[in-house]
Amino acid sequence: MSAPKKLFIKTYGCQMNVYDSERMAEALGGEGYVETKSADDADMILLNTCHIREKAAEKVYSELGRFKGLKADKPDLKIGVAGCVAQAEGEEIMRRQPLVDLVVGPQSYHRLPEMEAKAREGEKVLDTDFPEEDKFEKLKSRPKAKRGPTAFLTVQEGCDKFCAFCVVPYTRGAEVSRPADRILREAQDLVGRGVREITLLGQNVNAYHGAGPNGDLTLAQLIWELDKIDGLERIRFTTSHPNDMQDDLIEAHGTCAKLMPYLHLPVQAGSDKILKRMNRAHTAESYIRLIERIRAARPDILISGDFIVGFPEETEEDFQATMDLVEEVKYGTAYSFKYSTRPGTPAAERAQVDPAAADDRLQRLQALLTKQQREVQDSMVGREVGVLFEKTGRLPGQMVGKSDYLHAVHVADCSREVGDLARVRIVSSGANSLAGELIG
Repeated sequence: MSAPKKLFIKTYGCQMNVYDSERMAEALGGEGYVETKSADDADMILLNTCHIREKAAEKVYSELGRFKGLKADKPDLKIGVAGCVAQAEGEEIMRRQPLVDLVVGPQSYHRLPEMEAKAREGEKVLDTDFPEEDKFEKLKSRPKAKRGPTAFLTVQEGCDKFCAFCVVPYTRGAEVSRPADRILREAQDLVGRGVREITLLGQNVNAYHGAGPNGDLTLAQLIWELDKIDGLERIRFTTSHPNDMQDDLIEAHGTCAKLMPYLHLPVQAGSDKILKRMNRAHTAESYIRLIERIRAARPDILISGDFIVGFPEETEEDFQATMDLVEEVKYGTAYSFKYSTRPGTPAAERAQVDPAAADDRLQRLQALLTKQQREVQDSMVGREVGVLFEKTGRLPGQMVGKSDYLHAVHVADCSREVGDLARVRIVSSGANSLAGELIG
């Protein structure tokens, strides 16, 4: 038998890219590839890219430049670019980096085996279409190998919101929801291989409206179907839009025991003027009232958010409105960024905020968010939480897992194993994690 070919995948960006990379590896696994952690001994290198962060494309070109020596030493090495930068840049990638053999967009990676075969024959292969066929149905069934206790599961892709700063509608396309039965089959398969927690993914996941036996299901209805799966202990979802937070989903947070008390609900800004210029279609007041309703349903829920500072035309008064919103909501964790232009988006053509002012605002916002995050973590001391253990710790006998609230928790002298779900009392709070002790 010939030795298996080795595949190296580097994943950038969001959890959906992590999921996509897994499926790409599975698709190429059927062609004799096994994953390797080193590009140096790979027969094929795939960069699964993200277009959200600043200078995303340039970082990909820089990474590709590092592979020139590898390609010179191994002429048969195949190099591919996948994901959102691939979708946005297309032929430009091959023009600027001739060492690239294939470019595949996020909606076409089920075609990777055919593309790889053509590349092996010496062709340059480009596929950034939005095909009509369902890529998830075209992918081979997932292999039956044992899995870790947590997994991502894509249920929805694309976005119809067209926020002025965002490239997702252009790189991922319009909103599409997977049929419920296919999601449930994949979830049952994951649980059968050891998964106990599933995070449902979508660019706008709470807009989910997948086909069910009696019409389309909402995300809450899908969650209740997943709740019926024996062995599935925890359900999460990300990322949500405030305008799609329906009543039944709010209610599910208070009534579905498997739905964890953690919600990532980006607001982006606290100024109504800036929200309108962002095309967010909600106000600061409507967002705050929504948070109140969610907390009424689940008082202990941890709220996470996203913020952009220095958006075009943002004044100091606009920024202060964001700080005021943060003070009122009190976030358990949050992600904050300085605005950077994305070519082709409406905001890219507008007058930009002075970079020094944007930097100063970002530092002030992050200081407040860090303070709130630490206060929430410190408030956990003395409480009992569920912890799903995911790996061994750095110290002998130590186990590390995630709490119901997605905090990292480490337990010393732990008698539990990876995949165990246990009750833990929090005894101390560190910079980015909690220490606990087993109960009973």
